[in-house]
Amino acid sequence: MMVTAGVLAVQGDVSEHARAIERAAAAHGLETDVRTIHTSGVVPDCDVLLLPGGESTTISRLVHREGIADEIVAHAEASKPMLATCAGLILVSADSVDGRVDTLGVLDVDVKRNAFGRQRDSFETPLSVAGLDEPFPAVFIRAPAIEAVGDGVEILAEWDGRPVAVRQGPLVATAFHPELTADSRIHDLAFFDDDGVRGGHT
Repeated sequence: MMVTAGVLAVQGDVSEHARAIERAAAAHGLETDVRTIHTSGVVPDCDVLLLPGGESTTISRLVHREGIADEIVAHAEASKPMLATCAGLILVSADSVDGRVDTLGVLDVDVKRNAFGRQRDSFETPLSVAGLDEPFPAVFIRAPAIEAVGDGVEILAEWDGRPVAVRQGPLVATAFHPELTADSRIHDLAFFDDDGVRGGHT
């Protein structure tokens, strides 16, 4: 079975995420067709979608300019799996508390940018994540924090008293960078289950 996976490629760790998706899919006996997304027209063909980190104001501006923003919203509304990491979390949130980021509002959370410090404050820590048997090696780089969650949002992990991984329906979002390790369990958690792609979107 072939899984078409889209990785937003206007900025961020695109190749690392692509490899993580491929590893997670292979563990379920699935092949992947990973497509990088620079312009509109790609997202509608994707079974799963990944929004990586980067600079949230830049990513926000580019997805709206290129006509990708509405396609991401449609993907979420179609209940197709999506993983948003770091700046991707900011992009999908209801409110980033920053007027420079035109958020998509598909995840009912409020997010604060750079809540865990600047680049020099980056760190890695074993993180207990709901759904994973062992702690995940979470890498935080200029990480945002989730300040408030809506009723339909499940908190998957917390750090320093704040949510840093959440799920709302088919959408999983993390404040950290799961692609910066060889551990693909977050990608597996977001996209796959025992039956293949979550929700059967293939």
